[in-house]
This record gives sequence, structure tokens and C-alpha cells, in this order.
Amino acid sequence: MIKKIVFSLIFVVSGSIFSQDAIVSELQIEGLKRTKESFIRRLVKVKPGSVYDSVRIATDIARLKRLAGIANAEATTTKSEDKNYVVTYKIEENFTIIPGFNIATDNNGEFAFRLSLFEFNLLGRNQILGGFYQRDVFDSYGGYWEAPYLFTNKLGFGINYKNLVSQEPVFFEDNTVNYKFDSRALEANILYEFDFHNRAEIGINISNETYDFIEGDLPVGIPSRLTADKVSYRGEYEYNNIDIDYQYVSGFRSLLDVRFVTGGEGLLNDFFIGRNDFEYFKRVGDKGNWANRLRLGFASNDDTPFAPFAVDNQLNIRGTGNTIDRGTAAIVLNTEYRHTLYEKGWFVVQSNVFLDTGTWRNPGGDLGELFDESTLRFYPGAGIRFIHKRIFNAVFRLDYGYGIGNDATNGIVFGIGQYF
Repeated sequence: MIKKIVFSLIFVVSGSIFSQDAIVSELQIEGLKRTKESFIRRLVKVKPGSVYDSVRIATDIARLKRLAGIANAEATTTKSEDKNYVVTYKIEENFTIIPGFNIATDNNGEFAFRLSLFEFNLLGRNQILGGFYQRDVFDSYGGYWEAPYLFTNKLGFGINYKNLVSQEPVFFEDNTVNYKFDSRALEANILYEFDFHNRAEIGINISNETYDFIEGDLPVGIPSRLTADKVSYRGEYEYNNIDIDYQYVSGFRSLLDVRFVTGGEGLLNDFFIGRNDFEYFKRVGDKGNWANRLRLGFASNDDTPFAPFAVDNQLNIRGTGNTIDRGTAAIVLNTEYRHTLYEKGWFVVQSNVFLDTGTWRNPGGDLGELFDESTLRFYPGAGIRFIHKRIFNAVFRLDYGYGIGNDATNGIVFGIGQYF
């Protein structure tokens, strides 16, 4: 009996020795110039002394490639003399001080532009600092600071201020009236990352909004001036399973944004607004990329001409022009095929063909209008992109959308970054 117990103990001890997991004895990080190594070590899951896990290494690499300051990352492993592993993360950094210049036609048919300058890797810790100036009939400006990992490798903070002034068309049954829209807003957000795929934001926005009548046939009972001091409570939730390989993207992402706006009255009454973007990307062969975005929007269905969802060139339907319609619910589908025509070193030329389509619910209407052909907009088109692979978001895009159907329009859309 004693012999059996001794043999059993020897078997268990021997088994545990031979089944011990290999350990990461050292984590090396190469290629950093501006990004702080301490920040990278704080962010990644693989640590010296942890059990070797190839899945965890792959997750770290995918996470690093999502950072604005990193163009690409890869991992290599070597066995040390003690049969443990030395893991090396080789990082290629992005240039992250990015100027921006967008041009468009304003609602008076004149030249409009937007200048911006952003640093996407402030202090080498993936913080964002920047601002913009915009001329769109009137002058606008804004400033941003966001630090996703300010407090821990999960908890961050962001704040922004925007003074937006524009000429806004407001649509009535028989005519369109132009108002000067002036909004001054301060917003603060707490950011939290649950895990590699899931993150959330909660925040508060304090704003003053004013609409002043400019021109048009103002209907009876519609005031020439509206003003409101508003407080908005917002929440955002993102599921991200995207993999990035320079200009190629694959995977799925869902982004939900909800707001409850208080402090309004009359035509600028309190309201709820929610929007969810579903994005799906798929590699096609060696040079192709299929990209899709389904956007669902829903808001309080007040019968007001100041509805929150707009049909706009820069937001959802390429070729429609500036704000041409408004609604209290929307379904928009953007799908496009991107193909690399030329690639050498850091430079890429990419073509795309696209289809943008959407439908809206009129203010005070019912949800059935979303499936009414009278609100459907259908815009196929084509475009080209010039891409710098080692500068963050350095995609100069030019698209031409052509509307099909009654009252359809067509037009060119310029921009920095992919449309979605």
C-alpha cells in the first residue's frame, strides 16, 4: 500500500514538472522613436514572467496596430537557454502631426474650407491634441484633447470645445428658409476600455444654441430667432474586431452613440437621439478591399423643421450636396470596393467604386416612411485615393457621386481619410 502511494506521488510530481508551461523570460520592444516604451509596456498583455501564449501575443499586435502612432507591428519569438521564450515586438511608427485641409461649396454656392492641425501621439502616449478653423459662410473653430489611457491602461479622459457657426437650410412643406446657426459647446467624457474588443464613453455636453433668420419666406408662426441653453448626456459603446494592415482593413465594428438633450423648448424642444454604425470589411485577393457601413438613426419624432438627421455630402450620401433634407430617423447603407492600383514604398494609389443609399423619416411622420420610395436616395459613384502608409490617416480622397431618380443631383466630394 505504501509503495503504491509513493509511486503515485512520484508520477504526479513528475507529470507536473514536465507539463509546466513555458514562460516569457523577456519582452523586447524595437523601433520606437517618439512613442514611450513605458506606455507600450503598460498597454500590452504579454509581460516578462507571464506564461507564453501565442493568442495573447497576436492580440497585442492587433491592438498596437490600432494605435494612431503605429503604422505596423509584428512579433518574433526565440527560445532562451532555459527553454523559455524571448518575445520581441518590432514596431514601425506613424508620423502623427497631421495638418488637414478640406474644401467644399457652402450653402450660398461659394467657396468653403476647413483647416486643422492635430497631434495623435502627444507625449508619446497616444493622446490627441488639436484644433480646427472653418469658413462656411461664417467662421467656426474648435479644440480637442483626448487621453484614452490617462489614468490606467483602461481608463481615460477627453474634453473639447467647439464654436460652430453656419448657414443652415430649414425645410418647410412649400419652401426653404435659411437661418444662421450658432452653437457654443463644451463637452467632457470619461473613456473606459473593458477589453481588447469593447470600450465605452460617458459624458456631458453644455451648449448654447441660437438660430437667427437670414432669408426666405418665413411661414406664419415660425419665429425669426430661437435660442436654447442645453445640457446633453451622452453614452457611446464600441465593439471592435478590426484588423489593419496599412491600407487594408478586415473585420467587424459596431459603434453606438446615444444622447438625451435637455434645456430646450418650443421648436428646439428636449429630445433623444441614437445612432448605430455597423461596419464590415473584407480583404478580396491581394489588392482588393470590400468595405460596408450600415447606419441606423432614431430620434424623438417631434414635428419640427429643426430635425437632427441631415442628408449631406460629407456625412452619408456622396453627390447630394450640402444639407438638403432633414429627418427624425434614418437608414443609410454605404458599400464600396477599394482596389490598390499602384504601391511603392510608402506611396499607394487606390481606386474605389461605391453605392450610397439611404432613406429618412420626415419630422412627425411614421416609421413606414423609411420604406417609402419617395424618401429613398440612390447614389452610385467612383473615386480615387492617394495614401501615405506611414502618416496616420494620410488618405486624400476624391469621390464623384451620381444620383438616380427624381430630383437627384451629382457632385464631387473631397476629404482627408477614408469616407468610413
